[in-house]
Amino acid sequence: MSRFRQALIGTASAMALIAGLSLGAGTAAAEEAQDADALASIALDPAAVPAPIARDHAAVVKVELETVEREALLADGTSFRFWTFNGTVPGPFVRARAGDTVEVTLKNAEDSMMFHSVDFHSVTGPGGGAVATQTEPGHETRFSFKAMKPGIYVYHCATPMVADHIQAGMYGLILVEPEGGLPAVDREIYIMQGEVYTELAYGQKGEAFTDYDKLLDEKPEYYVFNGTVGAITGDNAIEAHVGETMRIYFGVGGPNKTSSFHVIGEIFDKVYTHGSLTSPASEDVQTVTVAPGGATVVDLTFEVPGRYIVVDHALSRMERGLVAQIAVDGPADSTIFDTYGADLSMAGH
Repeated sequence: MSRFRQALIGTASAMALIAGLSLGAGTAAAEEAQDADALASIALDPAAVPAPIARDHAAVVKVELETVEREALLADGTSFRFWTFNGTVPGPFVRARAGDTVEVTLKNAEDSMMFHSVDFHSVTGPGGGAVATQTEPGHETRFSFKAMKPGIYVYHCATPMVADHIQAGMYGLILVEPEGGLPAVDREIYIMQGEVYTELAYGQKGEAFTDYDKLLDEKPEYYVFNGTVGAITGDNAIEAHVGETMRIYFGVGGPNKTSSFHVIGEIFDKVYTHGSLTSPASEDVQTVTVAPGGATVVDLTFEVPGRYIVVDHALSRMERGLVAQIAVDGPADSTIFDTYGADLSMAGH
């Protein structure tokens, strides 16, 4: 008996999962892949953040999530069957205010092969909502919760094997703003880190399937920001201007690895440690530790133009795809940073 099947035995959804095993995220019986280069990216635009909440009273916030399984680009020339919320990795950024009632509707697409669910870490109640949303293909479920505590929280699928659903892309963030909101900034950005465990070695082209031995041993082939290698680089780099303030909502879907979140060449002005928005923010911070299933909020200001590299400072992970870029334009300031006319090279980063 394989280690994966052993891991499933005794779980609440073992029968459903084993029935669909040959059709899941990374199995040998999946249909033949399309040409990977012709597939669309699964990555969510990091600028896809709803505007800050302007109202001064509690309200009902309706959240509609659809679990969609789709083949998409994992890396150049490599495809993977992702499991997603609303067709992207991460899922949509959800924004509420302390005191709001959040009504969640979860639809599982008819062509899905697996049960799915959602667990919001912002919920006070059993399973974070997962106990009410174990949803079979073609059906929908609902629950509501009171957003009681401000913070930035992860949500994710919580259908066994939970780690499999998460590594396949089923995670996102919900922001519960404090009364009065957060201090204004010029730009808000949404980034999540994840791991993908494939039987194909990193960089090997073709259709990749999940390797469950690697998953259980916590040995990913890929580390990704927003779902895919290179999702936030080159022409897709985050854009900013000198003098602007930027707020990054950063979370770790995981399922297993802690991140040491860092922007090379910048210092965070403020860090809302552990995602708490009611505790005093730390100031002038270089690197932030974020656990799997955790999140943080960082503010920074760009004084110098150039291309800034976003990393997990466990830097070997760069060689497995974990890098993003922020392209900052505007006037130089030699009193802050002066290269004395030297030719610039990013070879070191």
